[in-house]
Amino acid sequence: MRVLRFLRDTPCALLLLAQLLGVLAYPFMEETVAGQSSLAVFGILVLGLAVRAVRATPSLWWVAITLAAPALCLLVAQVITGDDSLAPYSAGFEALLYFYAAGSMLRYMLTDNRVTTDELFAIGAVFTLLAWAFAYTFTVVQALQPGSFIAAIDPESNRSWTELLFLSFNTLSSTGLSDVVPIKGHARSVAMIEQLCGLFYIAMVVTRLVGLKTLRVKPKG
Repeated sequence: MRVLRFLRDTPCALLLLAQLLGVLAYPFMEETVAGQSSLAVFGILVLGLAVRAVRATPSLWWVAITLAAPALCLLVAQVITGDDSLAPYSAGFEALLYFYAAGSMLRYMLTDNRVTTDELFAIGAVFTLLAWAFAYTFTVVQALQPGSFIAAIDPESNRSWTELLFLSFNTLSSTGLSDVVPIKGHARSVAMIEQLCGLFYIAMVVTRLVGLKTLRVKPKG
């Protein structure tokens, strides 16, 4: 009962948990035709959790709904028809929604000088939202310009969702461990912007935590 109450009261924690579970589940979903449909269904679930999390922030909820509606329709159509060619179109709207959700949660974290439990989970949720948003952007770039990415295995093929998400996480965190490499101009441009966003976000979080720590320190005397 406590767990259910906790997840109800901390939408950012629920969104972060769902995305981390997705990281583990995506490789299994991509292996079969039924798995591709499951991937779209899971995308609908995360979409709903992202909208719910935005509702807890000071940002405009109707903007999230406006961005989520076409993505939801395209994902449902993809599940019903099994047409994977719809994926880049839904990815475009999902990228916009996740960028908006990440910005909303960042604003949520910086609104006041009191850190709640949900705001702590929002630190991780913003990072994963940015990783997902850029991965969906990579999906759109790959659809518009095939051959934008190569990899150590089967370099001539289009990269799977898991590969693009792996690239996004590595780029955002600046670890540089990915064997997936952007080789065309637009793909490299997006990757550079993501690296910059990752550096700024980490610096912003560290500055925020140091500032809050300083506020708690009372002057002597």
